[in-house]
Amino acid sequence: MKNKKEIFAGIIIIGNEILSGRTQDTNTSTLSIWLNSLGIKVQEVRTIPDIEKTIINTVNELRKKYDYIFTTGGIGPTHDDITASSISKAFNLSYGPHKEAMGILEKYYKPGEFNEGRQKMAYMPTEANLILNPTSGAPGFNVENVFCLPGVPSILKSMLGEITNKLIGGDPILSHTINLRTVESEIASSLSDVQKDNKEVEIGSYPFFRAGKLGVAIVLRCSKKNKIDKCNLEILQFVKEKNIEIVERD
Repeated sequence: MKNKKEIFAGIIIIGNEILSGRTQDTNTSTLSIWLNSLGIKVQEVRTIPDIEKTIINTVNELRKKYDYIFTTGGIGPTHDDITASSISKAFNLSYGPHKEAMGILEKYYKPGEFNEGRQKMAYMPTEANLILNPTSGAPGFNVENVFCLPGVPSILKSMLGEITNKLIGGDPILSHTINLRTVESEIASSLSDVQKDNKEVEIGSYPFFRAGKLGVAIVLRCSKKNKIDKCNLEILQFVKEKNIEIVERD
């Protein structure tokens, strides 16, 4: 069976509140885990401010580099929510009330509640495809390979199912973790040798501290289980030779 081509994505986190530290970004983790499950590998994440020129330039740069781009934040009803208008300019598209989005929000709100601020959530590239929102009504949208989602983590997460069938993924990216009671310097050379012998497997080394003791988590990532299994055996071999303890980690 012929292997699927590798599919890559970029994530753009938009919002002054993220850069200032007032709000913690959890959307990167949510999107990355979801995309990995679809066989789409995240290659780059950028966090940028609510500045039109920055949004336009970043979107135009990354959408040419990767198969898919996901933006989060800046599609709400307030004055600093400028993602939708910026995306319109990035693609040289008309910006205004999206007919289908207006219809969805008119039905979502009670009579008299669909005020000017809420109507802004239906303003986007007028020919964009909608991403339905089962949580709060206001849809996201996509233009070509750029998918624009809200910044609120719970709402973003609820909308991912709507996008899944719109994406073409590769083989799902598998992961395996080995937790060791050691320090990185003790295994660095051996791990480098294993990496040289297993170029298709991404090997990460991450120190942790638990119960007053240091440890290292070795994470293996690849779309092929047999490649991970081979790499795992080679690591366990040098772990045994060095008499390093394998530990469980919560």
